[in-house]
Amino acid sequence: MAQRCARIGDLLLGGDRLFLIAGPCVIESEALCRRIAEHLRKVTERLDIPYIFKASYDKANRTSTRSYRGPGWEEGLRILDRVRGAFGVPVLSDVHTVEQAEIAGKVLDCLQVPAFLCRQTDLVQAAGRCGKAVNLKKGQFLAPWDMKNVVDKAAEAGAKNILVTERGTSFGYNRLVADMTALPDLAALGHPVVFDATHSAQQPGGLGNATGGSREMAALLARAAVAAGADGLFLEVHPEPDKAFSDGPNSLALADVERVLETCLAIRSAVRT
Repeated sequence: MAQRCARIGDLLLGGDRLFLIAGPCVIESEALCRRIAEHLRKVTERLDIPYIFKASYDKANRTSTRSYRGPGWEEGLRILDRVRGAFGVPVLSDVHTVEQAEIAGKVLDCLQVPAFLCRQTDLVQAAGRCGKAVNLKKGQFLAPWDMKNVVDKAAEAGAKNILVTERGTSFGYNRLVADMTALPDLAALGHPVVFDATHSAQQPGGLGNATGGSREMAALLARAAVAAGADGLFLEVHPEPDKAFSDGPNSLALADVERVLETCLAIRSAVRT
């Protein structure tokens, strides 16, 4: 079977090397983004892991209107562009409307279609038309094989570099389950498969007016996903997760990421021997 590969910026993803998409859930400040990007670039360079910086400029799906959404697309894209220039890493962010896709596609190296919006044909195809890589997150409400139609929509619009991301499936109220058998099903679509370990540890709406989570489960899920054949990992990280403006309960501490990645690389080597 041909290797599942995609190009984001100057990076070729897939094949023999595990890759990482990681950063804060939302852009809190340029200083925070720079701190995280600098640290993760050093870690991934040492471990020989291709790295893409991610952060959202607008969290349009927050639980409450009182929740922080981000600086907005204009300032957010400026910050992401400066992070790429300062640290030489491709940048990824999510888009929520056709108009956002057209604007963000001029700056981002990879446009992400959020899980809640993966069935929105116009959005998926607008992202696909931008000529950049596209990360399609599987909806919490979809079976893995249902993502074939989402992938086909993006490809029909012109997307040539596609990632497919598993981020957990709804399982009762305020719970997600991560089904590792979904990963080979997604791999059969022919594109690199990413496992979102931190969002899979979410408890959507679990705090009433905010999303909860079990960050201690994120590393466990990442290890399991690598063993099951994930090509890349998606992690939301923060220097002080308990003070994060968004997704703190399920975000990994920045200082813990290197240890998690080292373990995942050892597992990947073992299962491929």
